[in-house]
Amino acid sequence: MKMKFLGNKRGQNTVEYLLMLTVVVGVVLIAGMALKKYMPTLFNQIQGMVSGAAGSLGSSGGNN
Repeated sequence: MKMKFLGNKRGQNTVEYLLMLTVVVGVVLIAGMALKKYMPTLFNQIQGMVSGAAGSLGSSGGNN
């Protein structure tokens, strides 16, 4: 009976995959919550850089 219990690998693999999936989902959720705090500031900085670069190109007259 003990050998039959140890021989059942299918259930063990399923549990291992579910545990790995739980860990991955947890890490993604935590990273998402951490990035949510910094993303608006980052996007505003990028928008300012792009606007500044486009403005300086427009005022210089382009490739004359």
